[in-house]
Amino acid sequence: MKSTFKKLLPFAVVGVLSGATTVGVQQYLSHDSNNGDQSYFTKSNNASFVGMNTATVGDDFVKASKTTVPAVVTIKNYQNRASSRASEQDLFDFFFGDPFGGKGQQRQRQQQQQTPENIPSGLGSGVIISPDGYIISNNHVVAGANKLEVVLSNKKSYIATLVGTDPNTDISLLKIEEKGLPFLNFANSDNIEVGQWVLAVGNPLGLNSTVTAGIISAKGRGIGILSGQGKATNPIESFIQTDAAINPGNSGGALVNVNGDLIGINSAISSTNGYYQGYGFAVPSNLARKIIEDIKKFGIVQRGFLGVNSLDLSNDQQVAYYNQEKKTNIKPGSGVYIIGLPDNSGAQDAGLKIGDIITKIDGVNITDFADLSVAIGSKRPGDKVQVTYTRNGKETTATVTLKDQKGGTSARTKADLTVTEKIGAEFQSLDERTKLYYGLNSGIVAKNVVEGGEMAKAGIVDNYIITEINGKPVNSQKDVESLLNKFSGTVQIKYMDDYGRNYTRGFKMP
Repeated sequence: MKSTFKKLLPFAVVGVLSGATTVGVQQYLSHDSNNGDQSYFTKSNNASFVGMNTATVGDDFVKASKTTVPAVVTIKNYQNRASSRASEQDLFDFFFGDPFGGKGQQRQRQQQQQTPENIPSGLGSGVIISPDGYIISNNHVVAGANKLEVVLSNKKSYIATLVGTDPNTDISLLKIEEKGLPFLNFANSDNIEVGQWVLAVGNPLGLNSTVTAGIISAKGRGIGILSGQGKATNPIESFIQTDAAINPGNSGGALVNVNGDLIGINSAISSTNGYYQGYGFAVPSNLARKIIEDIKKFGIVQRGFLGVNSLDLSNDQQVAYYNQEKKTNIKPGSGVYIIGLPDNSGAQDAGLKIGDIITKIDGVNITDFADLSVAIGSKRPGDKVQVTYTRNGKETTATVTLKDQKGGTSARTKADLTVTEKIGAEFQSLDERTKLYYGLNSGIVAKNVVEGGEMAKAGIVDNYIITEINGKPVNSQKDVESLLNKFSGTVQIKYMDDYGRNYTRGFKMP
């Protein structure tokens, strides 16, 4: 019961991002007049009923398609055969369940080993967001790649540089060297409405430049896919749900309004068979834009923490399991119930207590954890937010200063990161019994390997054993920090996989 409860109750210390400043990709929020589909609601004294296939709707779809298709690209992910990191299909397999009865990962590993090096391991989509070649996509589209090829709608091909990724929102930023490219403007995703017409543009199932139409079915969906993969340490899920047809290959592509403005990045589908069954999910453009702004300006995503352990009152099952586990009698409803406050957190400093129910952030209603995560997800460390909460039936508003995981309130850059943060893994010392079993004199165990990080790209996953770095034996995380602190150049890693097979790989120190 306890393990079930843990699955259903993500005690999330709300770690999130902010995004107030535009850093020159586009004038994202200056086009509010383009965000609504007001042509459908104009007042007329000569009104009449019209069919769905009228010229007005058709012309709008054609306009949006002509605007969007040239700015949506194919992304080909080429991987080191020794690497077993996830391709786009892995994400869908995890989400839909493994149709191969638990042998899916073994099948994919065999396919990767048999695939020639000039054949991509995965295919996805991306969206050009500036004329000088910046491209936004999903993290899972580029994960594990040692080469990324971008193909435009006109078939022109480029090798892309991966600027940065964020597994917590499933967003990545790439760059190709070109000028005068077609690109899409970001719309303000806060202005979208359920029932609004949208188009999904991407490359599903290898069918390049495919456009599908539908409506926004729901907003603020948290579907558990990012935390479910074990790669997102502080997932932010507040997806736009749409019934525009999306299939594998659409990931990273554009969700646009009828003006051709970008309102979301298509990321996942909900299905029992791995293919479209009516529900697609996209990262809202405001959140996606904030992530790429951070990556461009700081080199890393800035994460602000409200600093609460929480219970989603809108989740009846979660509340029931919590009550059973803790012998409490909390009532389900609307809002986020505080069940814990880490020491020196922003929320604790502002006077919030266990038992308070968060109902608003900056005046915006918080009905569930998805609302809370995206509300804090638009901020950076040091930002102040107005948190409205109820305590004993009385409503109060407090000003909370967000902090990072280390308790700081200022932005960090790549230069501020520790060695383990830079290479994307943590390490535990190897016990003597394991050393004896494998005949080793040294070794550390990789833990919390970051998707898309340098260790992951070298083929290392959780529980692999690293024996040497740059020809020196390692026995602790402190050894790793000492060897690589202020080091520049190629890092050589010797490691052992689950089967005792030894590898030597390398990467450039970030």
